[in-house]
Amino acid sequence: MNSLHKKLQESPILPRVLPFLIFVILTSTQGSFGPDSHFWIYLIKTLLGVWMIWTIWPLVGEMRWAFSLEAIGGGILVFAIWICLDFQYPKITTPSDSWNLNKHFGPDSTLFWLFATTRIIGSTLVVPLLEEVFYRSFLYRYILTKNWLFTPHNLFDIRPFIATSLIFGLTHSHWLAGIICGMIYQIIVLRTNRLGDAITAHAITNCLLGFWVITQKNWHLW
Repeated sequence: MNSLHKKLQESPILPRVLPFLIFVILTSTQGSFGPDSHFWIYLIKTLLGVWMIWTIWPLVGEMRWAFSLEAIGGGILVFAIWICLDFQYPKITTPSDSWNLNKHFGPDSTLFWLFATTRIIGSTLVVPLLEEVFYRSFLYRYILTKNWLFTPHNLFDIRPFIATSLIFGLTHSHWLAGIICGMIYQIIVLRTNRLGDAITAHAITNCLLGFWVITQKNWHLW
């Protein structure tokens, strides 16, 4: 454990990349061990994500929540875009109801509320921190310049802007919405010169989307 912490301290890249990669790998295993593993693995990766954030928090100074009109408005806008673009077009993966908690557990069961709460907490408080640190703190600036660590967040360049937005979008099944939303989160960072506003916007989007999925039973959006 001490060896890992030492390596994280020695490399500015590692604390910004490794937690995200671990999270992605665990995501890829959801459902691989039976239908219920979608839920249990999400619970495990959320708990692990909390631990990883706690570990890298002192090492990634820009990973701090920030609130602004851009953050609040951007988060709501991205949610609206995600819902409006929920129509038939080729997806990265076939939409499914694998997260249909009603079908798996019933709407009044303890497990329904355990996994619904876990999904909302994970997507609201864990995912935005890990993803925004990777995409907009590391990847955008790494593509922009070799001296990325000491580069401010408000420098615009079309190359990293397009590349980061495309990669962000293509990691989501709903890639069209993902690309547009990645652009909006990046614009928020460029306008405020802070990563924290995009973290907040991302959290607002995911929180609203989570409640929309549960109340409207649009499980395919998860």
